[in-house]
Amino acid sequence: MITLSHILRAQERIKPYVRRTAIIRNQTLSDLLGTNLYLKLELFQKTGSFKPRGALNKMLQMDAEEKKRGIVAISGGNFAQGVAYAGSLLDVRSLILMSDYTPTNYIEATKSYGADVELFPDFPSLFSAAEAYTKGGRVFFHPYDDPQVMEGYGTLGLEVVEDLPGLTDIILSVGGGGLMSGVTIAVKGLKPEVRIWTVETEGSETLGKALQAGKVVEIHPTSLARILGAPHVAEDALIIAQEHIEKHIIVSDQEAIEQQMYLLERAKILTELASSCILAAAHRIRDQFSDDDHVVLLLCGGNVAVDEMLTYQHLIK
Repeated sequence: MITLSHILRAQERIKPYVRRTAIIRNQTLSDLLGTNLYLKLELFQKTGSFKPRGALNKMLQMDAEEKKRGIVAISGGNFAQGVAYAGSLLDVRSLILMSDYTPTNYIEATKSYGADVELFPDFPSLFSAAEAYTKGGRVFFHPYDDPQVMEGYGTLGLEVVEDLPGLTDIILSVGGGGLMSGVTIAVKGLKPEVRIWTVETEGSETLGKALQAGKVVEIHPTSLARILGAPHVAEDALIIAQEHIEKHIIVSDQEAIEQQMYLLERAKILTELASSCILAAAHRIRDQFSDDDHVVLLLCGGNVAVDEMLTYQHLIK
């Protein structure tokens, strides 16, 4: 299990390579929700998401021989770009395995950072290929179920506490649980009284189903928030959630889309549904916040294709 000390070391390790993204107070959202509402703008991290933090932390701990052999990762989205970016910085050969239906903008962005990409028709063939490449010597990078990756993601939590000493609440989304795990351990390690609220969209409830069952559950993701579309939550993430989170909230794709448009119109930022869903959740729990609270929405990513957004229009009332 990761610890605060692991995350503090990760922060020093990756500091030369990542941006310290801003936290801004949004007056419109503060008035709307009756509290002090802040946006952690991690969508302005290099590659458009938090993923380089985890990829860099793991890659920087590889030895010379491992770096020479290169790495292989499975991803259809932001982790692919994070790994590719880390590899380009550290001169490590990166191979990303993706499904055939991965959006073109993700594939092209990943290639632009210097990674090789191979496409496969289904998940079984993806994992079979990854296993073969790992046996051939490449180091496997898991997008969320890896302690070193979680530690890198946890540096986000350190930044929030350091930059907002009055922090009382963080709301964040959950895919496989890597971000939630790292941020929760970091924040609770520094300020145990801070409340952590977690969010998923309907059809991506890896954590929600696991919390109900008391164990990790396999799902078949159907949500339009594809970045949240992990097949299961990490075992350590479930344990951390059971111990530390205040409440887990499920919102609809429609709610996430409506709040995506609201953030674009009022805050002038374009987020993924994996980020905008947390604003939808904030509306659900607004009665939990007071005038004296300081609530952070962790906007984890902003890689959205315009043509993808246009397909959402029929879902908006």
